Amino acid sequence: MIAGTERTPLPRDFFDRPVLEVAPDLLGRTLVRHTASGPLELRLTEVEAYDGPNDPGSHAFRGRTPRNEVMFGPPGHAYVYFTYGMWHCLNLVCGPEGRASGVLLRAGEIRVGADLARKRRISARHDRELAKGPARLATALDVGRTLNGTDVCDGPEAPLSILTGTPPTPDQVRSGPRTGVGGDGAPHPWRFWISEDPTVSPYRAHQPRKRRT
Repeated sequence: MIAGTERTPLPRDFFDRPVLEVAPDLLGRTLVRHTASGPLELRLTEVEAYDGPNDPGSHAFRGRTPRNEVMFGPPGHAYVYFTYGMWHCLNLVCGPEGRASGVLLRAGEIRVGADLARKRRISARHDRELAKGPARLATALDVGRTLNGTDVCDGPEAPLSILTGTPPTPDQVRSGPRTGVGGDGAPHPWRFWISEDPTVSPYRAHQPRKRRT
């Protein structure tokens, strides 16, 4: 088990910063998910930043909607969305209230509760694949729309919380284009990951969806 200062919850001030500062600083932090079946803990190894009005790839680029309302703050809350009619994705809202920005949690290493994650991720061949990608991460941790708006700074027993964990050294952090983002937001090097970590998902360029004829 992790002990000492590594178990300290991250305060709201941690998230109340520019998204490009928060995103790489989330690497190595511990995401705790409390479920009815028991707790799961995951060390974050890959994230992506989305900078609201300055980012064509962001859900909030064109302004506030019922779907993206949570992104406008306050910081330190979970933004959960449903994509492709199949998967949920988990984001953490950051930056000053009223200015939508967030960090997509893309991948991590499950250190506690792997037995629970395996039941939800039965197609995973190895434990390193349990949360290797944003949809897999949300599935492994039993994250759905009911957690949209959850305050991750509401104490260690909240459904979701973030602990200090074990951040990597600066030389271990890499950055590059975001996965699957097209248009004007495609070249932004706003995906951050821990170098050579086996739980990091592979990079995939955006592929336009073909319309059915």
